[in-house]
Amino acid sequence: MTTTVDNLKEAFAGESQANMKYRAFAKKAEKDGFKNIAKLFRTTAEAERIHAEGHLRALEMIASTADNLQDAINGETYEFKEMYPPMLDLATADGHRAKTMFKFAVDAEEVHAQIYTKALEAVKKGVDMDVSEFYLCPVCGYIELGHAPEKCPVCGAKKAVFETVA
Repeated sequence: MTTTVDNLKEAFAGESQANMKYRAFAKKAEKDGFKNIAKLFRTTAEAERIHAEGHLRALEMIASTADNLQDAINGETYEFKEMYPPMLDLATADGHRAKTMFKFAVDAEEVHAQIYTKALEAVKKGVDMDVSEFYLCPVCGYIELGHAPEKCPVCGAKKAVFETVA
C-alpha cells in the first residue's frame, strides 16, 4: 500500500528531474534564439524547485548543516563507489557514449565527497570553510577550491572555461 511518505519521495524525485530537464531545455532554447521561451523554461524550473524543496521539508530531510553534510558525503560516496562504476562498465561494454559522462561522474563525485568532508570538519569545529571561491568545470562537474586549475584533472578542460557559482 502506498503511503504519503512514498508519495512525497516520488513527488520529490519527479519535481527534481523536471527542474533539471527544464534548465537544460532553457539552455537549448537560448542557443536556438528563443529568449522568451528560455525564460519560460527557467521560470518553470524554479517553480519545480520550489515544489521539490517543499516535499523535502515535508519529509523532514533537511537537518542540521553537519547532518546535511554527512548526508551529502554519503550520497556522493555511494555514487562514485557503487552507483556509477557498474553503469560505466556497461556503457563501455555497449560502446555507448554515456561512458564519457559516467566516467566524469565517478571522478568528480569522489572530489565532491572530499570537499564535503572538509566542510564537515569545519562545521564540527564551529567554523565556516576557509575558502570562499569555488570553481566548477562545466564539462564534467569537477570542483576546485580557491582557484581554477590550468587544466581540469578529470576531463582536461582549460582554466578559461571554469565557472564560479554564487
